[in-house]
Amino acid sequence: MKSTYKKLLLLVLLIALVGSAGSFFAQYVLGLNPCPLCIFQRVAVMAVALFTIIALLFPLRFKLSRFISAVWVSLPALFGLGVALRQIYLQNLPADQVPACGPGLNFLSKTLPFTDFISTVLSGSGECAQVEKILWVPLPVWSLMLFSCILVLVWYGLFKSRHTHPYGY
Repeated sequence: MKSTYKKLLLLVLLIALVGSAGSFFAQYVLGLNPCPLCIFQRVAVMAVALFTIIALLFPLRFKLSRFISAVWVSLPALFGLGVALRQIYLQNLPADQVPACGPGLNFLSKTLPFTDFISTVLSGSGECAQVEKILWVPLPVWSLMLFSCILVLVWYGLFKSRHTHPYGY
């Protein structure tokens, strides 16, 4: 049976939903409190799921609509990938170069303008450099794999659909 673009988008949605559920499982069952960068990655995974649902609502018969949906789903995935890479970088810094822990997200969001808030959170803090592992793999590496998988599926599906079936089904 041939893979279709819509089926691959459904797989992307499933991966994003499992990733979201996994982040809540890690927080509420395993007791791992998310740092600000982890929260941004969680939001990116949820945005991928939401954008995928929106993309699935539109007809994917035309090459342009499939391309737009690929870009649409890729934007939050690329953002999440970048945040995961930043956190991996922070976790691999020598102990004397790790930035100091800062105030919480709630305080930052109430006291800083939006652009400064985003910039401050993305620069990272000491709590983002703490390495938490699930199955011996650091959490941002799991995020990196999730976002990479989503991006590969979305773009593989787009290019595969361009060569197999004119309507992408």
